Amino acid sequence: MSSSVTELLTAAILTVSDSTAHGARQDLSGPALASLLMENCYQVVETAVVPDEGPEIQTALIRLSAKARLVVSTGGTGLSPRDVTPEATRAVCERLVEGLADVMRFEGIKKTPYAVLSRAVCGTRGTTLIINVPGSPRGAVESLSSIIELLPHALNLLRGQTEH
Repeated sequence: MSSSVTELLTAAILTVSDSTAHGARQDLSGPALASLLMENCYQVVETAVVPDEGPEIQTALIRLSAKARLVVSTGGTGLSPRDVTPEATRAVCERLVEGLADVMRFEGIKKTPYAVLSRAVCGTRGTTLIINVPGSPRGAVESLSSIIELLPHALNLLRGQTEH
């Protein structure tokens, strides 16, 4: 595999959860996402856990964006007052990619009506794509699965490879 292909398929996973960050609950979503990504030829270069705190989420997203072409965050996308992942993501992204989040919600509603309550966002930071997915392992995997086939093309476009 060429180095550009290897670079293209690097991913990092950020679990956003107070209870996991404080050791009260095991991270199940991060490993489930890592399995899905590896099954789709992504090299998971790092996984991290942070509490539901905007500044900590922003710092982690910036750090992981420097290491991977794809950053997937899981958790903090709902309506509770502590769910601040979308705001933190918007703060570090240069452009939003609304269509990816729309597809995740559209596919999610086929399984649960609560999918429309997701505030997940997707956006770009440099040549990195950042994607928010729900915190539950099932919701995280189903959301990412609904768009995973689109991601290599999106990553190519971010690198300036616009030939179709």
